[in-house]
Amino acid sequence: MSEAGGGPLAGVRVIDLTSAVLGPVATQILGDMGADVIKVEPPQGDTMRQVGPTRGPDMAVMFLNINRNKRSVVLDLKQPAARAALLRLIEGADVLVHNMRLGAAERLGLSYAALAPRNPRLIHASATGFRKDGRHRDRPAFDDVIQGMSGLAALNAMRDGGEPRYVPSAIADKFCGHVLASAVAMALYRRERTGRGQEVHVPMLETMLSFNLGEHLWGGVLDDPSLGLGYGRMFTPYRRPFPTSDGHLCLMANSDDQWQRLLGALGRPDLAEDPRFARLAQRAVNIGALYAIVEEVMRTRSTAEWQARLDAADVPNGPVLGLADMLEDDYLAETGFFQRVEHPSEGRMLVTAVPVEFSEAPGAVRRLPPRLGEHTAEVLREAGLAEAEIAELAGG
Repeated sequence: MSEAGGGPLAGVRVIDLTSAVLGPVATQILGDMGADVIKVEPPQGDTMRQVGPTRGPDMAVMFLNINRNKRSVVLDLKQPAARAALLRLIEGADVLVHNMRLGAAERLGLSYAALAPRNPRLIHASATGFRKDGRHRDRPAFDDVIQGMSGLAALNAMRDGGEPRYVPSAIADKFCGHVLASAVAMALYRRERTGRGQEVHVPMLETMLSFNLGEHLWGGVLDDPSLGLGYGRMFTPYRRPFPTSDGHLCLMANSDDQWQRLLGALGRPDLAEDPRFARLAQRAVNIGALYAIVEEVMRTRSTAEWQARLDAADVPNGPVLGLADMLEDDYLAETGFFQRVEHPSEGRMLVTAVPVEFSEAPGAVRRLPPRLGEHTAEVLREAGLAEAEIAELAGG
């Protein structure tokens, strides 16, 4: 795979001290956008190197899928010489990203206050569970904990009155990773205007609260919880893929015009004049009853028949795809979303395309996921370390 290429962040050097999911997702996005991401790992490597199927040591699928477009450097930061080498790397970098606890970063001399004098243009970016100025500052946090504390696990129980449960995805880690990458890009933009770096911090809990409450703060927006909390449409048991005579189909109408077209396609244009459903405000109150009618009608035809009718009416709809279905989907094949590549040590791999499109400087998969320490000597030479220093670090 070509190591050349542009991208909107070409020329930006990122020192990546992240592990697990959140941080590596953020730095992979930066790498996809052209940044030179140097992933600094302990001798045992990122923990994700051990999670999932693997063909070779330290190259499990969880690591492979969120660590492309990076170079791997091994440094044992318990050793003074390794910490000194890391500081050399940071002095020549544009961005430092970590997701360790703030106290741990301070003990290693990696706080923004410690690093800014060495590199005033540095964007120092981190993500932890909670805000820096709160009493939970140094509490450990993972995706499951944040799903619970941000209300997401409880939201999953509100529809059917069951027990709280997690979304079957590391959604807090991944979403906060995207926010962290976005925040880094914003800070880089400001630096281009001012010449000064800054500290960026993403607290997972508050970030997910903002995400979850976008629709669910509801009456709380008016500072009156008695008006209700939670967007009712999300909790009706009928808000799910609709059963057809031979499968399931997802569909959504929002505006009055869309609902009129949907009800026409369903053969129930009379409901468009029903005072319960004629206008958006009334539909919001009676959405459960309306969805129940839609579900009853949807069972009468096949998925293909409904898709044809709904497409003709210009009503948003789509099939339910399982994980295996995605690998064979005609549309994803047409757009080249999945790409088969040959990794130098791991053999045939499937990688996903960079989803965001730029007309002038597109992102690209320039490097496949690195082997542990694959670029240690290369990167340290670029930082000006002597061969004797590199050999010492490699040995210890």
